[in-house]
Amino acid sequence: MRTERFQFPGSGGHQLAAALDLPEAQPMAYALFAHCFTCSKDNLAARRISAALAARGIAVLRFDFTGLGASEGEFANATFSSNVADLVLAADHLRAAHRAPSLLIGHSLGGAAVLAAAAQIPEAKAIATIAAPSDPSHVTGLFSDQVETIRHEGSVDVSLAGRPFTIRRELLDDIAEHNLMAGIAKLHKALLILHAPTDDTVGIDNATKIFLAAKHPKSFVSLDHADHLLSDRRDANYAAGVIAAWAQRYIDAEPPAPTAGAPEVQRLVTVQETGDGKFQQQISVGPHRLLADEPASVGGRDSGPGPYDLLLSALGACTSMTMRLYAERKALPLDRVTVTLSHAKIHAEDCAECETKIGLLDRIERVIGMEGDLSAEQRAKLIEIADKCPVHRTLTSEVSIVTRSAD
Repeated sequence: MRTERFQFPGSGGHQLAAALDLPEAQPMAYALFAHCFTCSKDNLAARRISAALAARGIAVLRFDFTGLGASEGEFANATFSSNVADLVLAADHLRAAHRAPSLLIGHSLGGAAVLAAAAQIPEAKAIATIAAPSDPSHVTGLFSDQVETIRHEGSVDVSLAGRPFTIRRELLDDIAEHNLMAGIAKLHKALLILHAPTDDTVGIDNATKIFLAAKHPKSFVSLDHADHLLSDRRDANYAAGVIAAWAQRYIDAEPPAPTAGAPEVQRLVTVQETGDGKFQQQISVGPHRLLADEPASVGGRDSGPGPYDLLLSALGACTSMTMRLYAERKALPLDRVTVTLSHAKIHAEDCAECETKIGLLDRIERVIGMEGDLSAEQRAKLIEIADKCPVHRTLTSEVSIVTRSAD
């Protein structure tokens, strides 16, 4: 399993910390995981279920809700509605960077959140809940002796699972407005409910209410002897296995065909060390995977192109594509384009057309071969067009690179 760690903006404008667990091969589907109340994306259940699903070919995005784990913001300002909104934004990120989630998974209050968010994630075909409450207000039972004080004073510090949290009146008001049962009745998605009969945090009656409210297809699986947090690895692995096997009947197992006229979506490029050799990197661009490395002469394994090789490849590909588009638009008899590139450091004084005259400069030489019955004038115009390719313009213009820590 490979894990990509990154951030994306949440509904409150804060950066939310996320982890995308990927199978070694091309994912057959993507899932979105919502953790339990006051937990994080890195709690045992989230990590183990995500890893087990990745081992079965399903990529899983898990992230920390506002103010939890490594995410920015204050937990006290978060509400059930903001958690639902963050789930929708997480699905948006997956859709833009890879592929929209066809499976939603939620643990405890996260289960209620995915049920509430499902209508806003149209690509989601299946939903699995683990120990989920039938009403978000169930969470107030964790601090029931403080509810009246919270309503009277506006906020109170409470201890949950041995940690201090500030609970505000806004949270109580927000969860009171949600009618989860009505939404479940209109779900129109496959639903799997996993719950332990002996769960003493969220009782089994909650699973009964969710099951009765939902329309078919719906399924229930008993997590015998499991605790609420699935702290036993065997329980987490069992839950993951059941979810993976059940979901394959409903989720899209192949990448969807592109929709004609659909707007182009910018994809993220993720580069991560593989640990194989000194320099080898795994590059992920949407569904595509390739390796980058350095030559053996500098300590690499030469298992893939180097960074400058990839830079030249981008310029060469963009050059050829731009020329092809122009030739088709103008009906030019261009049969094939071949672009050969090289990179070197030169003394600035040796570059007559360069403004800089001191030190060393980067020089890229690009030789373009054109096949076809082209006139001299047409060839000259195509060479002119080559300099207008977007990557060429990027490399020769002012570029701003903003770097920040994923932590």
